[in-house]
Amino acid sequence: METVIAAVLGLVRTHTALLLPVVCGLAFGESLAFISLLLPATVILIALGGLVGAADVTFWPVWCAAAAGAVMGDWVSYWLGLHYRAVISQQWPLSRHPELLTRGHIFFVRWGAIGVFVGRFFGPLRCVVPLIAGVCDMSQVPFQIANVASATIWALVVLAPGWAAATWLLQ
Repeated sequence: METVIAAVLGLVRTHTALLLPVVCGLAFGESLAFISLLLPATVILIALGGLVGAADVTFWPVWCAAAAGAVMGDWVSYWLGLHYRAVISQQWPLSRHPELLTRGHIFFVRWGAIGVFVGRFFGPLRCVVPLIAGVCDMSQVPFQIANVASATIWALVVLAPGWAAATWLLQ
């Protein structure tokens, strides 16, 4: 088992340049509308946090890559909702439950950016909230402020526990 661990850590150390785009892509997929439901990226990112700590790779660039990917995923989801709201409202599950859009609109009128911020931290909502925010024509500036703030904290929450545990255990 030690040989496998050494090989994996060596791979992470050797290919650090590839680590950043991989982390960014995973966070992007985790935040992108509906793709998040198919991609277990949160679990992978938690594990990558541990690998980064165990391989003694600098944490902050990895954190920036995860935050950037999450921001871009939500931004694309918001944009899709904003520009394709008519098409999206005709797709499942919204086509079968049109009251969801009405409830979504009421939600964004009531909670605004706070709703976007909090939605980032709840798995099934993470990829849907930005899409619905766009469909409901939420103002872009508050959306993006909440998007960037929540992605920054989310990336830290996802990566730091594994990194801290690995760093602490291997000292």
